[in-house]
Amino acid sequence: MGNANIAEYRRAGKVAGAARDFGLSIVKEGGKLVDLAQDVESFIVKMGAKPAFPVNLSLNSVAAHYTPSKYDETVFKRGDVVKLDVGSHVDGFIADTAATMEIGTMRHQEMIVAAQSALEAAISLMRPGVDMYVVGAAIEGQIKSRGFLPIRNLTGHGLERYQLHTGFSVSNVPLKGESKPFSGQAVAIEPFATNGAGKVMDGDSGGIYSLIRAKPQKDADSEALLTHIINEFHTLPFADRWCEGKFSEKELNSALKTLVRTGCIRPYRILVEAGEGIVAQAEHTVIVQDDGCEVIT
Repeated sequence: MGNANIAEYRRAGKVAGAARDFGLSIVKEGGKLVDLAQDVESFIVKMGAKPAFPVNLSLNSVAAHYTPSKYDETVFKRGDVVKLDVGSHVDGFIADTAATMEIGTMRHQEMIVAAQSALEAAISLMRPGVDMYVVGAAIEGQIKSRGFLPIRNLTGHGLERYQLHTGFSVSNVPLKGESKPFSGQAVAIEPFATNGAGKVMDGDSGGIYSLIRAKPQKDADSEALLTHIINEFHTLPFADRWCEGKFSEKELNSALKTLVRTGCIRPYRILVEAGEGIVAQAEHTVIVQDDGCEVIT
């Protein structure tokens, strides 16, 4: 990775970290999820970056991939365990970060601490060539030591330009044969802790999509939406509400269904804890360096 690219990752990381902290500061009981998501996304733009994916606001047993639609009336309630997952990019160079908070109660603070401690343990081990079995064991050990389970089918991931998930994984459990990190690599580390079954399953579609491939479309609305997606989002995830200024609600829904059916875009499923357990998440993006790693978020 060249020095210019590292600089862009660092800029994206500064924005993502600030956006995460801003979002946590404005979560309030009775507030609409959609208002918070849009406020955080606007904050990212004002800071000179772009959202790398829609702000995820996953509550309680939902682990990931929930972003509110424009018409979502869901509000934060007392006792909710909120995962705020934020990404920003500068010219395609992505930073990804997340934190968990509990609204008005303290029933799940130990779980939140477990996820954060697992993140810190993984960061302390990240360096070129480290055996990822050891990193996964450290994550699992921190979470289990506090009486919880890691979510074994969610992982951290490598980051590349306009690629939110590369083939590199940071497992929350020890696995043999995983690829080893290299100097200059950007990696998002994100442990998940739960008091449930320790795995997630697919739920409903969450209003998030990403481009798979471009194919000519027969109808004008689908072709126009596909062009908009390619130009504005490249291969990064986007929210249906991000496209509503360009199309009516009816046109947008029809075009999205067509693009899914023709294999141009794919919807993201909401990920729900299989045992209906509460989930906590912690995440930072790091740049692997010769002597360890640099946390950029």
